[in-house]
Amino acid sequence: MGVGNTGKGVSELVDEVRDRLSSPSSQELFALLIVLGIVVLALDLVRRLATGEMAFGRLWRYTWNGLVDSLYIALAAIGLSMTYSILRFANFSHGDLVTTGAFSGWAVAWLIGGWGVYGIGELVLFSPTAAGPTGGELGMNVLASPVAILVGLVAAALLTVAIALAIDRLVYRRMRNASGISLLIASVGVALALRYIIGVFWTVESHSATASAPILEEIPAWLPFERLNLHELTLVVTAVGLIVGLHLLLQYTKLGKAMRAMADNKDLALITGIPTERVIFATWTIGAGLAGVAGYLIVLDRGQFSINIGWFLLLLIFAAVILGGIGSIYGALVGSLVIGLTINVSLIWIPADLNEIAAFTLMILILIVKPDGLLGGVETA
Repeated sequence: MGVGNTGKGVSELVDEVRDRLSSPSSQELFALLIVLGIVVLALDLVRRLATGEMAFGRLWRYTWNGLVDSLYIALAAIGLSMTYSILRFANFSHGDLVTTGAFSGWAVAWLIGGWGVYGIGELVLFSPTAAGPTGGELGMNVLASPVAILVGLVAAALLTVAIALAIDRLVYRRMRNASGISLLIASVGVALALRYIIGVFWTVESHSATASAPILEEIPAWLPFERLNLHELTLVVTAVGLIVGLHLLLQYTKLGKAMRAMADNKDLALITGIPTERVIFATWTIGAGLAGVAGYLIVLDRGQFSINIGWFLLLLIFAAVILGGIGSIYGALVGSLVIGLTINVSLIWIPADLNEIAAFTLMILILIVKPDGLLGGVETA
């Protein structure tokens, strides 16, 4: 009897705290605190720039790095948000689709870039011997091997889509009417299986994919760069192009309108005759393709990768989706920009090993003020 009363008391206390935090006055207070915090940091930043404590070039580098990071997070986050908005479950295997794109795309790129120099097995498994004419290094970059890198990019998207569609056919289609929790648990199992299949084939060790990125020294005066990393530039151009293309598809095509209708109200979409299986097929194709490209571009930027690349990124992907508004594709883009910029710009004030904490802290504060995310989103179960 005493235990039951205690449980009831704790439940009532939790409800009371939740009500207080969600009250308009509390939300206004948190919003004011966020604004004050931003103002204080902005004033401190102006002071650092004015006194020469920090060079403007350093600030620009942090900002640029934040934009670069936010773009590959956005590609993966948009795919995850699409999966949730149309299929109504949190897909924990999405991070491992990022890993799939990284490994499959670069295996194809290496195969093309090293053809005739090393054996096929050495290239596909990223293990060329030191006896080769280039000492075991392919020296791949966007200037030395543009065709190989472009074909690898396309292969990353196509092979990741093929894997995602196979998983949907074998697992998720059979559970189409199951609860969100059942699908979530199934996606965790799929994630583990996919990751360790990749590990068995390519080993769990880190792999190097590219040589040092070529640097463009001669920059037009109107650009705020002293020099330009061409791998970063390739990432930015590719990601922006895909995001703009997705926007045009969603807004101006029959498929895009069907996808938006199904995301808004699946039952009504069924009644009006929208081919739901075709929309689901398109969702997996687009979402997985973007995830595969994200994994490939991350490796192009970083130069190294392992089977955990997507798993480590998954937390940031979910953070971007939740911050922007669960189920909102445009919210995922906005959330990614906030996360990417916060992680990098926060290095002005805190050590590198705490920068992700800053991003998650900001996310929590924003969600207290706006629980549905920056751009709303569909309601979770």
